[in-house]
Amino acid sequence: MTSQHTPKRIGQGMWAIAWILLLAMLYLFFEDKVKEKYNPNHNLVTNSSAEVTLKRNRLGHYVAPGEINGTPVIFLLDTGATTISIPEAVAEKIGLQRGYRSEVSTANGNIDVYQSQLDNVQLGGIKLHNIRGHINPHMDGETVLLGMSFMQHLEIIQKGNTLTLRR
Repeated sequence: MTSQHTPKRIGQGMWAIAWILLLAMLYLFFEDKVKEKYNPNHNLVTNSSAEVTLKRNRLGHYVAPGEINGTPVIFLLDTGATTISIPEAVAEKIGLQRGYRSEVSTANGNIDVYQSQLDNVQLGGIKLHNIRGHINPHMDGETVLLGMSFMQHLEIIQKGNTLTLRR
């Protein structure tokens, strides 16, 4: 009786493995598609080029990977931000120390932040040194606002759904 059930069990096991593999492949495929919609620049290449071209995401924002002091971060480019604004949780990962407290004006009102000097900030092949930033204890999430303390050193060209930054 057991010998008759063994091929049936093997067949059921093979079907289960096939379904698990199919679901895993679908997950990987759609995970990349979701990531692509939020951050179409997630595969941004870091090279020696002093020019970076970014695609706008479906919400109309420019999001891209970069580095602060050698630590990987995700940037949201914000020409309305005076300085680079770093969520406190991200600042702790980078190892940034709080500087003096100051008040800044945001779309949601005035808030207290802590000044910080960033040794280096990199977006693609563009790497700048000694850039002003601040640690924002009121920001949720992991996304860093890349403000004008970085972008003021660059030529900014927007055409259609692309933004080109050039040294």
